[in-house]
Amino acid sequence: MLLLALDPALRNSGYAILEKNGRVVRAVAYGVIRNRAELSMPQCLVQIHQQISDLIRLHQPEVCAVESIIYAQNSRTAITLGAARGSAILAAAQVGLTIHEYSPKRVKLAVVGRGGAQKSQVSFMVRAILGLAETPDADAADALAIGLTHLQMQDSPLSSLRPFRAI
Repeated sequence: MLLLALDPALRNSGYAILEKNGRVVRAVAYGVIRNRAELSMPQCLVQIHQQISDLIRLHQPEVCAVESIIYAQNSRTAITLGAARGSAILAAAQVGLTIHEYSPKRVKLAVVGRGGAQKSQVSFMVRAILGLAETPDADAADALAIGLTHLQMQDSPLSSLRPFRAI
């Protein structure tokens, strides 16, 4: 199975392509879509959509996992994150990928064992689990962790009780 995992944000969107063959999971590609500060919000959304569409064309994933909406105290931040998330999800939905959502707490619990883990702990565990030579950037590590969470949920005997929803 080939999986696209996304941690969308307006300026720095993490992405990962994970391949699962039997019980072996491998990071095929991962990184961050970076939008410069001088780009307007609409320009950033176009870049996110275009670059994710390019990743999909290049790697041909079968499914997509994305971080679910987080609750932000600042409404402007929530709107911006929602727009970035929508742009990313649209790219996956346009090619018919099923999209699964996981909360940040669920991702941290799956990868680190604690729902309140720090970003550095997530990055460290992602590196260890996938046997990466270097610790990935925090946004890329978050995307890798989202992908690992999805794969873990697929393998669970409790998978019918999954705490995500497919869009």
